[in-house]
Amino acid sequence: MKALLLTYRPHLSIAVLVILYSVGIFGLASSHRAWFLAATPLTLMISTGLLLLNHVEWNPKAILAFIAISCGGFLVEVLGVKTGLIFGEYGYGPTLGMKLWTVPLVIGLNWLLLTYTTGALMARMRLSIWVQAALAAATMTALDVLIEPIAMALDFWQWEGGFVPIQNYLAWLGVSYAFQVLFQLLKFDKRNPTAVAVLALQVCFFGILNWML
Repeated sequence: MKALLLTYRPHLSIAVLVILYSVGIFGLASSHRAWFLAATPLTLMISTGLLLLNHVEWNPKAILAFIAISCGGFLVEVLGVKTGLIFGEYGYGPTLGMKLWTVPLVIGLNWLLLTYTTGALMARMRLSIWVQAALAAATMTALDVLIEPIAMALDFWQWEGGFVPIQNYLAWLGVSYAFQVLFQLLKFDKRNPTAVAVLALQVCFFGILNWML
């Protein structure tokens, strides 16, 4: 039974996530939006948890990468919110849950999830580490462009003046590239069978919400 679960774990994980994101789309478009918004941090934690559950090689370098990206992502957001010098002037609303230093604790997981999924996708290509990192960072930034309208509509965060500055996207590209270089340089198996599916679900989720809301 255990061997069977291990064999089908990636398929079960993807099935759970497809159901979770599908329910979330309809829930956010319904009259029960407030309840589904409250579940947003849990959805992010489940997504990241299932992604890491299917990680192939747990060695010290992988653990270092995951901790560094999560903590680094959280800290750069703290500096961004406090100073306005990195991404521009913005602040987090209540949707993403519990905060430390005015930044939701789960935001580090979001940086990890996006870095991992895009990095794993680009690691499949026979390119130099630097090119892989650049392509993955560009993909992360493109996904941020897709996320921003929904984030403001659902009060994940808000920008001063109500519009997203170009500075934000340039900073996203730079910070993402730094994390991607770290992800690609540290040697561990990046062939996670769920990574591309998680990335595709993120794109579909925010793409559909942009159309619906």
